Amino acid sequence: MTKICPLFSSSRGNSIYVGSEKSGILVDVGRSAKQIEKGLVENGISVKSIKAIFITHEHSDHIQGVRIFASRYNIKVYSSKGTIQALDEKGILDGGFSFEVIDEAGAEISNMYIKPFKTPHDSSESVGYMISTQEGKKAVIATDIGYMSDDIKKAIVGAHAVVIESNHDVRMLQNGGYPYYLKRRILSNIGHLSNEACADVLPFFVETGSTKFILAHLSQENNIPELAYETAICNLKSHKMVNNVDFQLHIAPAENYGSLCLTI
Repeated sequence: MTKICPLFSSSRGNSIYVGSEKSGILVDVGRSAKQIEKGLVENGISVKSIKAIFITHEHSDHIQGVRIFASRYNIKVYSSKGTIQALDEKGILDGGFSFEVIDEAGAEISNMYIKPFKTPHDSSESVGYMISTQEGKKAVIATDIGYMSDDIKKAIVGAHAVVIESNHDVRMLQNGGYPYYLKRRILSNIGHLSNEACADVLPFFVETGSTKFILAHLSQENNIPELAYETAICNLKSHKMVNNVDFQLHIAPAENYGSLCLTI
């Protein structure tokens, strides 16, 4: 079995473990190395089991701890060409670890095949990841997406587990204290996926075979977990889909200390 554990998930830092009890990968290291270590331990995952790190893009809430963590444990880092260049410019790659550009051919790590797909976000070359297991299961991580592009839909269709962004409630964002330029950025096609936009596409994914969903990257200023959950559930119910029968829906905690790990 393969488990998917969102160790951290918010605008303050993101990191997800995907793998078995013995070996796996991290997608993003957006908290300090010390916090990542604690998150792994609290979820029953040995730090020594991490065989690679895959970075989605170069924003700080996805790379904050990568240099120290990867150097400390000599873990190879993978990302798109544009993100690797951005990390190099930030001085992140000047550490005691190796790195490699991952392209459409993907990479095989810990008996899993990891393949990137393009995501629309205001970064150098952001990607999501499709992860196929040796048992024939598929997990997809798709966060930091301005809209649900065809590339993302294609990657998610048929996935057994999907970590998908439900970043903000549009009304909370519009009426909140963020400056206008930031609101405009978040609402743009290279910003973040709203609760409403996420909820709109979930029935399609259930119809095409996906069953387990984790709503992730919730804004701590412009969202509430209960609101993200109810927005998604209401739209799924309107399509005659039943929770825990046709699908399972979960919310990624901002800090996950053993409360949520899905298995596929």
